Amino acid sequence: MRIHAVHNLYQERLARSTRPFRARGCKVERCGYCMLREHLCICSEKPVINSSAAFLLVMYDDEILKPSNTGRLIADLFEDTFAYIWSRTEPNPAMLALLEDPQWQPYVVFPAEYAEPERVAENVAVDTGKRPLFIMLDGSWAEAKKMFRKSPYLNRFPVLSINPEKPSRYKVREASKENQLGTAEVAARIIDLYGEQRNADVLDLWFDVFRENYMTGKMNRMLPDESAMKQLKQYLAA
Repeated sequence: MRIHAVHNLYQERLARSTRPFRARGCKVERCGYCMLREHLCICSEKPVINSSAAFLLVMYDDEILKPSNTGRLIADLFEDTFAYIWSRTEPNPAMLALLEDPQWQPYVVFPAEYAEPERVAENVAVDTGKRPLFIMLDGSWAEAKKMFRKSPYLNRFPVLSINPEKPSRYKVREASKENQLGTAEVAARIIDLYGEQRNADVLDLWFDVFRENYMTGKMNRMLPDESAMKQLKQYLAA
């Protein structure tokens, strides 16, 4: 199994914790990688894709510790995924260096209504020799808005937005807005906009697998009905 940036960040965050993280369900025995209950682990089923896109997950402090987080699903599939804990006053130097790397063309993924009109990009237009770096602000809706407002180093990058046509399928947490999507769902819409429709479909299906297994564990059932896993395998085999 490929160990990715979110796995490493999770271990780093645990190492500097001064007290145990007591989220709901914290006493459950979980896989340390997919964060599902051990008997519902999906790590061995992880799909493999090829993409020219990259992601930067800027995560609010405790978000990395939450089993319900879906940012890790992006890192599961997209090999060039970077992850850092957000800080208002001391942004990670490695993250700042990444944003300066000339191979990347960064886009901040956030609703257009919160950005100046001149920053809003309608499409992904990548210059010759560059690859898109999609910056995801990963946290609750209130936390994401705070990160967007108080990260001046992101202000020079265009803002890429989506208008979801359907409500989120994410039932693991309560959304503050009806059309608010999980992080992985947003990433799938962005990848589709970029033109990698198959990768968007696979990420959506992988999200469904995670959601189904997470809810199975939350309801204290032993096994999921596996309809999501069947759909993923059928799609990959087609």
